Amino acid sequence: MELFPAIDLRNGKVVRLTQGDYDKMTVYGEDPCAQARAFREAGARNLHVVDLDGAKDGTLSNYDTIAALARQGGLFLEVGGGIRTEERIEKYLSLGVGRCILGSVAVTDFDFTARMLQKYGSRIAVGVDAKDGFVAIHGWKDVSSEKGVDFCKRLADAGCKAIIYTDIARDGAMQGTNLPLYRQLTAEVPGIAFTASGGISSAAELLALEQMGVAAAILGKSLYTGALDLAQCVRLVQH
Repeated sequence: MELFPAIDLRNGKVVRLTQGDYDKMTVYGEDPCAQARAFREAGARNLHVVDLDGAKDGTLSNYDTIAALARQGGLFLEVGGGIRTEERIEKYLSLGVGRCILGSVAVTDFDFTARMLQKYGSRIAVGVDAKDGFVAIHGWKDVSSEKGVDFCKRLADAGCKAIIYTDIARDGAMQGTNLPLYRQLTAEVPGIAFTASGGISSAAELLALEQMGVAAAILGKSLYTGALDLAQCVRLVQH
């Protein structure tokens, strides 16, 4: 299983939001590149980057920071947050970003998403955020009438190969991740490389996810609070 330590960017800083609330933000570092180096030194091969400003208002205010992270090298970079046009996809891929994550646009413009999946293949992942089992968009404020599992099936039919699935209720709560959900996803939507995101806070959960065939896991708040040690996690599941 691959591990993706996470860097969430706001105004060029390393931050974490509580339950997606921009008013409940904790700053964990002023230098994202230094944080990425620390992750790499702990054995990370990958990095999950979220542009929170881009997700909120579509701007490119963290572009220079993401460019610096890509330039630094040594990690496979996936980037999400505010990617709603092909131009933005091209912009990031040209920096050396390995994969762009489409979020809300996958719900609001499914045809566009299907075209991008066909054109860019494995360089596109889709982020599916679910609230009480239903797909949520626009910073988790709007909840659709479509179940997350059904949406994943539609994405698979459209050629999607990688889905980052977040159970919003668990994200940043440090209460553990939703293991039954990921068991259901891997069973009902075969052929998709699922990334588990939200609430992973113990080594036992990582082992359980690996055993059920989840392809990757995102580690966020648990690393910043010290609940999990990245080097130990790498030794445990990253082969």
